[in-house]
Amino acid sequence: MATCFFTSDLHGSLDKYNLLLAAIRLHRPEAVFLGGDLLPGELLSLASSEPVHRDFLNSFLGPAIQRMKNEMGGDEPEIFVILGNDDPRYEEAAVMDLASRGLWTYVHGRICDFGRYRVLGYSYVPPTPFRLKDWERYDVSRYVDPGCISPEEGQRTVPVSSNEARFSTIHDDLAAITGGEDTSDLLCLFHSPPYRSRLDRAALDGRFVDHVPLDVHIGSIAIQRYIIDRQPLITMHGHVHESTRLTGAWSEQWGRTWMFSGCHDGAELSLVRFDTEKPSEAVRDLIR
Repeated sequence: MATCFFTSDLHGSLDKYNLLLAAIRLHRPEAVFLGGDLLPGELLSLASSEPVHRDFLNSFLGPAIQRMKNEMGGDEPEIFVILGNDDPRYEEAAVMDLASRGLWTYVHGRICDFGRYRVLGYSYVPPTPFRLKDWERYDVSRYVDPGCISPEEGQRTVPVSSNEARFSTIHDDLAAITGGEDTSDLLCLFHSPPYRSRLDRAALDGRFVDHVPLDVHIGSIAIQRYIIDRQPLITMHGHVHESTRLTGAWSEQWGRTWMFSGCHDGAELSLVRFDTEKPSEAVRDLIR
């Protein structure tokens, strides 16, 4: 049994991070999961003269977590982190540096142990309309939804080969990470939600591109199939801020798998609290 916190899509909000750190100090969970889109947006980073925005990880978040750990005196949680599609990949080096100093565990693209459980992390999302492509992949094929920009176009802060941009898929990545292993003990930290769930509903009703109606579900088909076929214990998702407001649901069960959304389109911190032995009893608090 492990008591856990999960949140996502904080986008560099000092208020939300301070609320999260205060909740950790108060409730002392065994693990905290941060599901991507953690940093200030690129426009804020470029426009702001504040060091906290220009170098968020080293000026604010890293020192804040270190202070929390020092204050908790060995009772601090394990922290598992991935980045999201709004986080520039050049920041991955700083994320890994903080991991090397023991502040957290960076889990993108791999599986890490957590007691009797294992944690799988994965940052990529299917193609979006946004220009930044550092954390975008084709999903199960080279199809791109109307209005979206392919991973072969757009901009990257870290270059990749043309073969990687053109042929890599979320489906193939997930197959390579877990292979044929048993996944019943996995806690999956995904940035994208699964396709056609209550967690991937976007506010695209009545929208058209070149007279083609847009799909209101923008999650990953590969992640959908992975959950249905592999049935991990718990999956955690972000990316679609408005999904809970539109569907009224921040959690959903597919088979034995419980899925949670940690993002929110309001000013509050969305904090999901769950017990690995009793995921059906998870709660979501909006804190401000």
